[in-house]
Amino acid sequence: MRVILISGLSGSGKSIALKSLEDLGFFCVDNLPLELLPHLVMWYQSKSDTKHLAICLDMRAGMSQEHFLPMLEAIKKSVRQFDVLYLEAKTEILLNRFSETRRRHPLTHDNCTLAEALKYEREWLYPLREHAHVVDTSALSTPKLRQYITAWVNLPKSNLQIVFQSFGFKYGIPSDADFVLDVRSLPNPHYEASLRALTGKDEPVAIYFKANPVVQDMINDITAYLNKWLPRIEQENRSYVTVAIGCTGGQHRSVYIVEQLALSFKAASKNEVLIRHRQL
Repeated sequence: MRVILISGLSGSGKSIALKSLEDLGFFCVDNLPLELLPHLVMWYQSKSDTKHLAICLDMRAGMSQEHFLPMLEAIKKSVRQFDVLYLEAKTEILLNRFSETRRRHPLTHDNCTLAEALKYEREWLYPLREHAHVVDTSALSTPKLRQYITAWVNLPKSNLQIVFQSFGFKYGIPSDADFVLDVRSLPNPHYEASLRALTGKDEPVAIYFKANPVVQDMINDITAYLNKWLPRIEQENRSYVTVAIGCTGGQHRSVYIVEQLALSFKAASKNEVLIRHRQL
C-alpha cells in the first residue's frame, strides 16, 4: 500500500492537495488525531481493496515532536511506499489568502494574531519539513498545484527525483530550492520585438538561443555541476532535489534552460524529472 501524509502551513493548499489525491484514487482522511495514525494505516493494510491512502494532518492533530518522527519512521517501514508532502507559502501570501477567504486560522485567539499564529505554526512544523517533499505554493494557482501533485504522484519511485524550476528574480527566489542558478547574463529575447510576447518554450525563442553559443556553454556548465554533485545528494538518502533556474522575469531564458536541462537529464539519467515554470 502507498501512503501519503499531507501537512504544512494553514492556507498553503493542503485541502486542494488532498482533493487532488482523492481524484487520483486515494482514500483520503482529513484532520486525523495523531494517535490514530498507526492504527488507521494498519487497518487499511488489512483491506485488500485499498492500495492508496492519503492522510492530512495539521497542528490540531496533537503533534508531539518527541513522538511524531519515530511514528513516521515506523509507518515507513510497514508499507510499500510512504511519502510526506509538505506545503508552504510566504507569510505575506498566506495573510492575503486568509484575508480573501475570511477563514480563521486554527491557532488564532484573542492574544494571538494571524501573523503570530503562522510564525508559530512554521516553527513547530519545521522538523517535519526536514523529512518531507516540500512544495512552495506562493506562486501556484489551484489548477497548477493540482497539476503538479498529479505529476508527482504518477511518477514511479526511484532514488532521486529532480525538479527543474524556472523563476523570475524580480518575483523572489523560490523558498523550496536546493540549488539556485542565475542565467541573467545570457542574451535576453525580451529586447527582440518579435520574441517579447513568447516564452522559452516557443520555437522562435529556441532558435534565438541556439544561435548564441554562450547559451549552450551555460547549459553544459550547469549539467557538469549537477552531474558532479547530485550523486552526493542521493547518497544522503534524499528523495528529491529542486534546481531553480532564474532570469529577470522567468519568461524566456530560465524557461529555455529548464526545458533543455530536463530533456538532457531525462535521456541520460535513471532519475525522475519534473518541470515547473513558476511564472508561466
